[in-house]
Amino acid sequence: MNAENIIWHGHDTFEIRGKNVNIFTDPFQIDTENKADIILITHSHYDHCSPDDISKLLKSDTEIIASKDCKDKISGNVTGMAPGDSAEIKGVNIEAVYAYNIGKDFHPKENNWLGFIFEIDGTRYYLSGDTDFIPEMKNLNNIDIALIPVSGTYVMTAKEAVEATLAINPKLAIPMHYGAIVGSKNDAIQFKEKLEGKVPVKILNQI
Repeated sequence: MNAENIIWHGHDTFEIRGKNVNIFTDPFQIDTENKADIILITHSHYDHCSPDDISKLLKSDTEIIASKDCKDKISGNVTGMAPGDSAEIKGVNIEAVYAYNIGKDFHPKENNWLGFIFEIDGTRYYLSGDTDFIPEMKNLNNIDIALIPVSGTYVMTAKEAVEATLAINPKLAIPMHYGAIVGSKNDAIQFKEKLEGKVPVKILNQI
């Protein structure tokens, strides 16, 4: 399992290039000429639901999938989702799952904020969103690539992210949510070192 088709633009912003579709996640402070076929927005915090950044990626047929509280904040073709919802967009199966904090109040479960599971070209991705290690992760199956926050403060620490990754058991884990607002590359390195020999980890260089 490799990550050659995944570009990390920093924080939780990934560009995943499929054969027929280009997906962006939570665009924030983005600098690219590339456009999106699909944009996934996990929740309404400014560093995930950024109207200015989203607008940079839009073309006439771009589809935006977002938590329901984002719909009034952004323009374009927006579909609101809650955990448990699913849809097929441009041939991509997209499932919304829970993302929330345990023991802190930044991302309450009752907000119905999101992670996403989606499949491109036979690869099944899990974008966890801003979350702690939550019980629902133990029920995720057949994840090829998991995009996991490691910074602590608002989300899992690197140590907690290791526990979550072992529960999910993806073929590859990619750390995120560091280097922009909280956390540093050291968190990603610690995450990778603790999973050595258990789950492969790829630390992407920011574009």
